[in-house]
Amino acid sequence: MNQLQSVLITLPMPEPYLSTLLQTLHPATVHLCQNNDAEGIKKALETADAAILNGDITDLIMTGEKLRWIHCDHSGLTRSARPDVFRRGIAVTGSAGRSAPTLAEHAILFMLALTYDLHGLHELQKKHQWGGLPGYNDRRGLIGKTVGIIGLGHTGKALAVRCKAFGMQVLGYRRRAEPVECVDRLYARNQGDGFEPLLQESDYLVLTTQLSDETYHMIDAGALRKMKPTAYLINMCRGSVVDEPALIEALNGGVIAGAGVDTTEVEPLPADSPLWDAKNLMLTPHNTPTVPNRWERSCSIICENAARFREGRALLNQITPQDVYTKG
Repeated sequence: MNQLQSVLITLPMPEPYLSTLLQTLHPATVHLCQNNDAEGIKKALETADAAILNGDITDLIMTGEKLRWIHCDHSGLTRSARPDVFRRGIAVTGSAGRSAPTLAEHAILFMLALTYDLHGLHELQKKHQWGGLPGYNDRRGLIGKTVGIIGLGHTGKALAVRCKAFGMQVLGYRRRAEPVECVDRLYARNQGDGFEPLLQESDYLVLTTQLSDETYHMIDAGALRKMKPTAYLINMCRGSVVDEPALIEALNGGVIAGAGVDTTEVEPLPADSPLWDAKNLMLTPHNTPTVPNRWERSCSIICENAARFREGRALLNQITPQDVYTKG
């Protein structure tokens, strides 16, 4: 059993979810601080054995010598996967899965928009022109096509279910060889598989993996050359999983048919980035419509992890040394 005696909270959780969280943490002393209250946070960290953060782990947070559990209320804990948290044995968790349904929808938005040439159709509409896109009658919808999903966490799993509903064949690649619903063929790193079959066979290659030292630039020029010239790349994870100069060259050179990108290596994307003008690229600003019960979902994850921490059970969404990212 683990005691929670003092907890720092910088997450501005609204009612009634804050009351639910405080009740779950009782009888721990709770310190509510705003993100910009450095003095208040520093004082709370003198006694805090846990922290629930509105953001990532910072150097200030790491001054808390008694910390044993830190929860960051978002997914993709790249900036919190610091070597020092593992050296100190601090359990770090996140809210992955909270927005999985809408992130999966966002990936499908890219797939449909690129397949149906939404840009081209919109240009026709602006010109008041009825039809006339070259080769449009030769296009085919999603049904019967193959999607390859790299990363089968919450978002990847949600995407697999939705792609199967479109009548697609679903290939998946993940760290561990564990069955995933609606994945027709699974490849796993722990059984010696690579993701080359997904590159070679997919009509849509969707990235929903974590960014780590292992996945940094995993989609490089060599990987892009292995894809079908008719294939589309969809990036729903982190920009640095893709070698952006290589992607730009592949798009402009016709190595692949197009791409949908919601994240970039530098954000906000600089106005002079050549990515803006890459051929057949759809770009969104790392922004997805939220799920209707987002706070409820966050609160549920945090409260469940508080109970698990006290009972010494495995935590939800806990990162591991494999998630360490030092290249950014």
